[in-house]
Amino acid sequence: MAVLVIAEHDHKSFKDATLNTVTAAKALSKDVEILVLGNNAKAVAEACAKIEGIKTVHHSDNKMFEHHLAENVAPVIEEIASNYTHILAPATTFGKNIMPRVAAKKDVMQISDIIEVIDEATFKRLIYAGNAIATVKSSDALKILTVRATAFKAASHTGGSAKIASLKTTHKASSKVSFVKQALSKSDRPELTSAKIIVSGGRGVQSKENFDLIEKLADKLGAAVGASRAAVDAGFIPNDSQVGQTGKIVAPNLYIAIGISGAIQHLAGMKDSKVIVAINNDEDAPIFQVADYGLVGDLFDIVPKMIETL
Repeated sequence: MAVLVIAEHDHKSFKDATLNTVTAAKALSKDVEILVLGNNAKAVAEACAKIEGIKTVHHSDNKMFEHHLAENVAPVIEEIASNYTHILAPATTFGKNIMPRVAAKKDVMQISDIIEVIDEATFKRLIYAGNAIATVKSSDALKILTVRATAFKAASHTGGSAKIASLKTTHKASSKVSFVKQALSKSDRPELTSAKIIVSGGRGVQSKENFDLIEKLADKLGAAVGASRAAVDAGFIPNDSQVGQTGKIVAPNLYIAIGISGAIQHLAGMKDSKVIVAINNDEDAPIFQVADYGLVGDLFDIVPKMIETL
């Protein structure tokens, strides 16, 4: 039977993590389909149809899908779940919000944050903030999976010619929840999870005003700005910039960690980065254990010199 991927998108284009999830799905079956639920999201469905290896894109436009509330999206997935052996979504806020509800409704276990597909029933996933890898085997007829995007290569977004099928649903918007508002920080910098370069600051930056140094260095490099949980909790930067186990999972080509000690929760979100540079005045900081390059010293001396040199 077929495998279904739930597309994460903004009604205009799909998120990059969708491509990584497709790669995981293709390791399970040659018959991969995509579900696009949105509001005026025809462009997303058309883009998904071009992804290499996709057989069918199921598309449904409805006002109730505008904000991807789990109470509205999950019932539609539940309704069509019997057509599939596996249903996959990115292990992002989007996937983590929807998939547990689908698993509960279908009375099956969810296998979260997989990093490798061994066979159709066996998967590897990280546990203990990435310090150990568990091999999990499921005997459920339907397998609900969320995929750690950084562990899989992105599928090609061109070369496909999938058919687009209109999906009819009888479900109506839930009367138990309603969308109130969405507060988004606007920036000209790259989006954190798709950025090639990330400059992150931690508790060592000491204040919100000092975080300007992190932002100036990021602007010089054309990078995204990230932060540790300690920096977010201290109010130095909004929480949508948090990298780590309870934040965003990233794997850029270059990750610069400034004033970040390297707690395992933070490392879980960035240790797959291709090159890691750490700047910290504590030579025993755990961050140096995963760093490719380390600078021991005062960030308030080092970072301004880097900015000036660039």
